[in-house]
Formats: sequence, C-alpha cells, structure tokens
Amino acid sequence: MVIRLTRRTALATAGAALWPATVGAQAPAALPAGPIKVMVGFPAGGATDVQARLVAEKLRERTGRSVIVENKAGASGTVAGEALKNATPDGNTLLLAPIASAVMAKLTFPQLNHDPFVDHAPVTLLGTFQLALAVSPQLGPTTVAEFIAWAKANPKQASFGTTAMGSLPHFFGILLARAAGVDLQAVPYRGAAPLVSDLSGGQVPAGTGALTDFLEHHRAGRVRILATSGLRPPLAAPDLPTFSGLGYADIVGDSWLGFFAPAGTPRPTIDAINREIAAIVALPEMRDRLIQLGLEPRTSTPEEFDALRRADAAKWKKVVDASGYKP
Repeated sequence: MVIRLTRRTALATAGAALWPATVGAQAPAALPAGPIKVMVGFPAGGATDVQARLVAEKLRERTGRSVIVENKAGASGTVAGEALKNATPDGNTLLLAPIASAVMAKLTFPQLNHDPFVDHAPVTLLGTFQLALAVSPQLGPTTVAEFIAWAKANPKQASFGTTAMGSLPHFFGILLARAAGVDLQAVPYRGAAPLVSDLSGGQVPAGTGALTDFLEHHRAGRVRILATSGLRPPLAAPDLPTFSGLGYADIVGDSWLGFFAPAGTPRPTIDAINREIAAIVALPEMRDRLIQLGLEPRTSTPEEFDALRRADAAKWKKVVDASGYKP
C-alpha cells in the first residue's frame, strides 16, 4: 500500500467552537499582566528551544515584560503539554510545540494525561519546516543511494535515531525504509540535542528529524544531511536534494511549529499575543534568522491554526493506521 505524505492544508474551516461567539463584544485585546513563560517540551539547545528563545527575546524587547523559556523535556514533548493543561488560563503561560507533540502524540500514545485538542488553545503558527535524513559524518555515505547500500550491507547496524517515537520523523524513517526495501530499526531520543550529539560521535549511524534540528550542525560538519522531504529544496539550503527529486515520489511532507495557550484563556488575550508574535515574525531580521535555521516563517489566525491541526490529525491518522504502528 502506498502511503502519500503530500500536504493538503485545509484552512477554510474555522474551529469556532473553541471560543464563545460573543468574544467580539469583549474589551479590546490586551497582553496579560506579569511575566510570560514560554514552555518547550524538548531539551535546551534543540531547534524548538532556539526558536522559542528568539521569539522570547523580541517579545521582551517589544513589551518590556519578563519573558522566560522553560524546558520541560520528556515523553516526546507531552510533559510540557500536560503542564500547559494545568497552567492558569491567563495568557502568562504559553507552549511552543511542533506537530509531533501537538497532533501525533494524540494518535500514537496509548495514554495521555491531556488532550491537545481539548486542553490547548491555538494562538498562531510560527512557521513550517521540512523533515530530513542525516547521517554521522563518520559513516561514509554522502548520498541517499550510498546510505541505502550501506544499510543493506550492514543489516545489524542499520538503524536511525528519531527525535520522538510515534512522531512525523519516526514515520518518515519508516516510509524511507519501506521505499528503499531495507530494515531500519528506530532508536528513540529525548529530543534533537542528544540525537545530534550521538550522530556527531558516531554512536548512531543516521537520524530523522526536522530540518531545523540538523541544519546548523550540517553546516558545521557535525552531521551530514542527505535529503529533505519537500517538493522543492528548502529556502535555507537550496543545494540539498529532496527525496521527491531523487525519485521517491511518496516521501513528501512538511511539518509546523506553533504557539498554544491553556484552554479557557480569554480570546482578547489570545488575540493580543497573536498580534505580538505576528509583528515579531514580520521583522526582517527575525524572518532571516528563522529561515537560516530551516524554518519558513508563517503566522496565522487562531482559527486557521486550529483548522490546520485538525486536518493534519485526520491525514496522519490514516498514515499511522496503515503503518501498523503499535506504541
């Protein structure tokens, strides 16, 4: 069975049920009083952490408020998701999360102590990014074809680290293995930073993750990106090949990163935070920096973001079911 990962974004349907219809009559939107905490569900030093700190610094400059980033790593980002559920819904606590923990965890975890679609209110997208296959520079292969040949010749060593089990990078690796006709064992990591460390040291031969996780390390020679998942090369690295361009027409897809608030946060507060983040992302220096990191900046309304995550949940449920994945 062929599993296509082609993105078909459905933004026409708004998630109006998240907020009361009377919100338009409320007071003008205002930022919450007091310090703002941005949680990240992965270790410090990973791509999500770096991007959260970039936004936090600009938010601090624009508002004069204290803005801190708190790393609550664990369980593929879902520890932070549970913490957001339990936070006071006043806008002082936000979560920057990728699709891995904001959508895929709901589809692949046997039990969650929160429901992202019930307990998290979308605020805005931050951007989209491609997935990537990277190998250890100590391994030898410099192309996808060479890596596949190596994997076939070394079946006992053929494995790939993934930043989260049951995530898009995990399924990306599964699809690559099937398309190439090789057996690749998935090795779970607690985030991008430890995976990159092991790739650099040669403890794991290959890894799958967000392009944002690997790009700066690729430039520094600590890992070697072989290909990405886009229909076209990423803006940040137009020299990188894509799997579709190499003949793997069904290994196509991208991912996203966005901000969430606790469910029940007043809509005027969500609107105020949305406006601030949109203004920050629109800054030329911020857009350039995010692109350099591998993220293609893109903000949205809360309704657009909600429609996107629900459309992705429906699409990826079919992929998960067809894969036979068991937690």
